Amino acid sequence: MLILGVDPSLRGTGWGVISAEGSCLGGVAWGVLRNPPSRSVSECLVEIHRGLAGVIALHRPQTAAIEALFYAQNARTALVMGQARGAALVAVGEAGLEVVEYAPKRVKQGVVGVGGAAKGQVGFMVRALLGLVETPPPDAA
Repeated sequence: MLILGVDPSLRGTGWGVISAEGSCLGGVAWGVLRNPPSRSVSECLVEIHRGLAGVIALHRPQTAAIEALFYAQNARTALVMGQARGAALVAVGEAGLEVVEYAPKRVKQGVVGVGGAAKGQVGFMVRALLGLVETPPPDAA
């Protein structure tokens, strides 16, 4: 089974595709959809949608895992994150994929064993768990 993971962000939406067969996991592909500061919010949302639709068309995952909304002290940050997440959900929904949502702390706890793990720790463990030659960039899902 192929699983698409998405870490939505307006300027750098991370994505990763892994294969899961029983307890065997493997990294297939990963990357970051970058949007420069010169792009408007609406242009960024279109690019997130297009980019993820392209990833889905290329790799044909059967399901998707997307970072759930989290509490943000800054209302503007929460709004923008929600918009980026919405663009990602539309791309996944159009492809007819089942979506599972995970809180960031839950993912970190599952991968590293600690909910407050740093991105570097998560990357190190992802590399080890998936048998990768190199550590994915910090923003890749």
